[in-house]
Amino acid sequence: MRMSAEERRESVIRAAMTEFARGGYHGTSTETIARRVGVSQPYLFRLFPGKQAIFIEACRRCTEEVWQVFDRASEGLTGEDARRAMGMAYVELIQDRDRILMQMQMQVAVANAEAGGDREVGEAVRAAWFELWERVRIRLGGEHETATEFFGYGMLINSLVAMGFPEEHPVWAGFEDEKTQQL
Repeated sequence: MRMSAEERRESVIRAAMTEFARGGYHGTSTETIARRVGVSQPYLFRLFPGKQAIFIEACRRCTEEVWQVFDRASEGLTGEDARRAMGMAYVELIQDRDRILMQMQMQVAVANAEAGGDREVGEAVRAAWFELWERVRIRLGGEHETATEFFGYGMLINSLVAMGFPEEHPVWAGFEDEKTQQL
C-alpha cells in the first residue's frame, strides 16, 4: 500500500528529528534524511522547500511532543500538582536520547544560523519554544518564576543525559528518589 504525501511528510519529519538530533543541522544532509525515509531527494523537496524548512518543522514537532507529554500527565491539574505530574512525566522524555539531543541541536542551530545572519531559524525555534514555555507557565499557575525554575531543572537534566552521565553517577545526587522530583 502506497503512502500518501501527508504520510511521507510525517515520515520525513520523524526521520529528520532523528538525523538532526544525531548530526546537527550542518552535519545532516537531506540525502541522509531521504535515505532514512526511503525516498529520493527530489521527492523530499516536493514535500518541503528545503533543508531549513525540514529542520524548522522537526523543531516544532519536538517541542509539541514535549508539551503533549506534559499535557497528558497534568491534565486537569494546576500549580504544584501539575508541576509534580509534569516532573514525573519528564522521565518519559529523558528515556528518548534523540529527543533530548534534538532539543540541544535546536539551540546550537539557532546560534549558528544567527551568527551567519539567518534569523528565520531562530525566529521559528523561539516561537515554538515560547509556546511550550507559555503552556507550561499557565499550567503551573501562571508565575514566571515557577516556569523558569521548572525549565531550569529540565535543561540541567537534558545536559546530564546528553553528556551520558549514568544514573548512578554522583552528579545525580540532587535528584535521588526521582530525577524529576526537583522539577
